[in-house]
Amino acid sequence: MVSVAPTEQKTLRRLMAAGLVGSSIEWYDFFIYATAAALVFPKLFFPEATPIVGLLLSFSTFWAGFIARPIGGLVFGHVGDKFGRKPALVICLALMAAATFLIGLLPTSATIGVGAPVLLVTLRFLQGIAVGGQWGGVVLLLTESAGAGKRGFAGTFGQAGVPIGVLLGNVAFIAATTTMSAEAFASWGWRVPFLASALLFPVVLFIQLKVEDSPVFRELKERRATAPAVAHAPLKEALRTHRRPILLGAGLMFASNAIFYVSIAGVLSYATVTLGLSRESVLVVSLLSSAVSIPVILWAGHASDRLGRRPLIIAGAIGLVVWAFPYFLLVDTASLLLLFVATTIGGIASSLVYGPIAAYLGELFEPHVRYSGASLAYQLASILVSGGTPFIMTALLGATGTSMSVSAFLCLMGLATLFSALKLPETHRVNAS
Repeated sequence: MVSVAPTEQKTLRRLMAAGLVGSSIEWYDFFIYATAAALVFPKLFFPEATPIVGLLLSFSTFWAGFIARPIGGLVFGHVGDKFGRKPALVICLALMAAATFLIGLLPTSATIGVGAPVLLVTLRFLQGIAVGGQWGGVVLLLTESAGAGKRGFAGTFGQAGVPIGVLLGNVAFIAATTTMSAEAFASWGWRVPFLASALLFPVVLFIQLKVEDSPVFRELKERRATAPAVAHAPLKEALRTHRRPILLGAGLMFASNAIFYVSIAGVLSYATVTLGLSRESVLVVSLLSSAVSIPVILWAGHASDRLGRRPLIIAGAIGLVVWAFPYFLLVDTASLLLLFVATTIGGIASSLVYGPIAAYLGELFEPHVRYSGASLAYQLASILVSGGTPFIMTALLGATGTSMSVSAFLCLMGLATLFSALKLPETHRVNAS
């Protein structure tokens, strides 16, 4: 990893701020789809289906974004290594903003029939490509620029964008649902959060452009120009020589991803449809629990610079295994307070895992395969777990009639993360170039 001299600390701070803002807006665009998929897409794009089938179809379109993420990681890994971080990130931001804005303009099935869900899936796929390309560039630039003793903390400024994106998305939907009638929201109000992405894009673009031209970025670009293996994003070499850390690195994400998407998408549908809670109240609970996760992610990354990556990840994985069944026992009470307790404690355990991941995944790979290896591990988990979790939760509830089946799934994901962390080495004291 690249060490940053004291004279470059101002540049590093600007880089961390840009990573936080850019990631937050990008994830906002990606996550508002989850809320819409739970609340309005089944009726608007799959009106002929039964409620349970419509929800399954809606969550399957949500999954399409995760299937696309590895493609984005590989394509923009090549662009970022060969042409620089700036063009890769700018293209990703523009693609995400355009796809999200166009979702807000989509005609529904009532207007164009089967073409509506086809267009919806296409735009969701483009969202996935954009976010898949953006993650590796931001977190590697942050961690490689921070120096050996600060990589964990620096990486969290990309990771914290996830709960901030959820928070912003929930604020947008709460504002839409509380300022208009249910009929207006179903007719056109749901479009407002998607269209709002166009207002945020110029701010993010400005920050990304200014920061990417920093001395640290130019140094990284020059180093890659002299290392052809890095410049050409060597996917084949990563798969040939680093299969074990790729697979185990993906496993590190299973528990955190599963409980996160259960909380922001699966529980939103379950609590409103099955438990009869108001969607505004559930969105507020999700907003508050996301707000708690932000400082925990930052603290976990900082602590991992002193204690190591594995202790934090192992503690979080054990917490998620232990909390899997109490989680739904509390949710099933239909108490908003207990729902908040369930999602917040689950979010804290998840954040212990997620905070150090940005630095840890990068440190698991040698410099010349780092971008490809870290991106592939992260995005592989998105295909296997993240996008499918709301679908799996809905299918389990439909097949078993009990939320305990979802708890068993969460417990299994926690054990997978624990196993992966125990099999991987500690890396936080390694001074990689």
